[in-house]
Amino acid sequence: MLKTVREQNLITRLTDERPFRRASLAAYTFKQRLTIHIADLAFYALIKSIGSTVRFSVYGRAHWEAAHVAGKPPIYAFWHNRIFLGTYFLRDRHLIVMTSQSFDGEYIARFIQRFGHGAARGSSTRGGVGALVEMIRLVRGGHAAGLTVDGPKGPREIAKTGALVLAKKTGRPVLPFMFNAQRKIEIGSWDRLQIPVPFTRADVRIGAPLHVAPDATDAELEARRDELQAALERLSAEEVQN
Repeated sequence: MLKTVREQNLITRLTDERPFRRASLAAYTFKQRLTIHIADLAFYALIKSIGSTVRFSVYGRAHWEAAHVAGKPPIYAFWHNRIFLGTYFLRDRHLIVMTSQSFDGEYIARFIQRFGHGAARGSSTRGGVGALVEMIRLVRGGHAAGLTVDGPKGPREIAKTGALVLAKKTGRPVLPFMFNAQRKIEIGSWDRLQIPVPFTRADVRIGAPLHVAPDATDAELEARRDELQAALERLSAEEVQN
């Protein structure tokens, strides 16, 4: 798994464990609590069992190293439909991931926590401002962040500016990341979620880090968004190496 000694040491020193704790389910009915527990375990088992069989090849390590040059983890940015492989490949990195304050968001938060990720509660449609403020605080405190930049509901593969605003507020670079599975199944969801076939090959492709000045204007943020869009399109179009 892609990780430097410096990054591992940083993860070890992190002390804020609140995003990694399970939230109370007191507000849910017994049936809802049961469903959350079942969904949590089912998605964790599915992702782990398939992810552990995938043979990964990593391209763009120099970009990844450049993003870590100051010893501070970047903001990983990728499409929502690659979240299956992203959850597994980036496991145990203490990434902060934005999840919604909802029934679905609760079981999602729980199974990503099983992979060593943390949950900042909210989304762009419900409680998003509070979640972004929490993500800014945690990233400034040393955590990495993982954002599906076209989420939570699209349009599919159209980058939004959330990751760039986070970069502006924290001084961290945005690192375009893409997971391309050779064999996969696409689910009929809004994002066409990709589920890799067991034992397939997958490329992990990393683009050049994007930096955002702390005084960047709205126009400059939009220009960086265009750069991020182009980078992700290029990475997702590159075929898996045989």
